[in-house]
Amino acid sequence: MAAIGGKYLDLFQKKAFALLATLMPDGSPQVSPVWVDCDGRRILINSAKDRVKDKNMACDPRVGSDFLDPENPYRHLSVRGRAVDITEQGADALAHINKLAKKYLGRIDILIAARTTYGSSIRSSPNALTQWANSCFPERA
Repeated sequence: MAAIGGKYLDLFQKKAFALLATLMPDGSPQVSPVWVDCDGRRILINSAKDRVKDKNMACDPRVGSDFLDPENPYRHLSVRGRAVDITEQGADALAHINKLAKKYLGRIDILIAARTTYGSSIRSSPNALTQWANSCFPERA
């Protein structure tokens, strides 16, 4: 498993959306903007149950995600890996969407009722990273 470098962990503290790429059953890519954070080892994403990306990851766990720094779009992190855990029930999924709602919206009360039975929390394990920081050439991790 590739480690996310310390100088890029701040992207997970900012309101940086990730672009999550999954594979459709026919092999074509599907990309969705998602809220995201990191537990130090894995990337954490939350989704509404039965979304296309959830179905895709259930069939083929390979994913890719890109994170642009909202303060400097020339600084970005690209991650390839696998969805290793999808939790659809319980306190973990609800706590996770509430944490993300607080980060991205500044409040959680508008999502509590909508997510109590429909949330999915996805953990993705990185395999490869490419990091860009104000340069014409990427830093390989």
